[in-house]
Amino acid sequence: MIICAGDSEQFDFATPIGIGMVNAAVNLTKLCLLNPPEFLLFVGTAGSYGNKNIFDIIESRTAANIENSFFTHNSYTPIDNVISTADDVSRETIVNSSNYITTDSDVAKHYLNNNIQLENMEFFAVLKAAEELKIPAGGVFIVTNYCDKEAHKVFIQNRLEAMGRLTDYMKGRITL
Repeated sequence: MIICAGDSEQFDFATPIGIGMVNAAVNLTKLCLLNPPEFLLFVGTAGSYGNKNIFDIIESRTAANIENSFFTHNSYTPIDNVISTADDVSRETIVNSSNYITTDSDVAKHYLNNNIQLENMEFFAVLKAAEELKIPAGGVFIVTNYCDKEAHKVFIQNRLEAMGRLTDYMKGRITL
């Protein structure tokens, strides 16, 4: 089953599950309980913390849920905040998920220092729901912007081209 966030990131070959971690988790769980898939593939856009370039396409099976305040020692969490469905996590591109978009390039460096390359709002919730439902899962992302003060503006500028490129990439990978 191919899924996406929806709204401004909708693909004709993917089922939308909602924007943000809560919507994604709730809607994906409902969807999977009604029609259990053999595999979940999330497709969408991502922001780069700096090492990945605009329009790079990255596949991943590992996500984190780390808030910016963690790096300034203003928060902690009692939950396991990294999840992976990969056989070899050391070779994975880690995608961080939060309901907030990072707009501070100095904070973005903290993610890079922890081997976290991308930011997507839904992926951690997708992998967590998949884990709970015992469904293998992964994601395919296209970089639309860097996580800096221009993040939203650049995302808007690049979104349509990125979605077209991601659609072409997916058509080359699977029969749509």
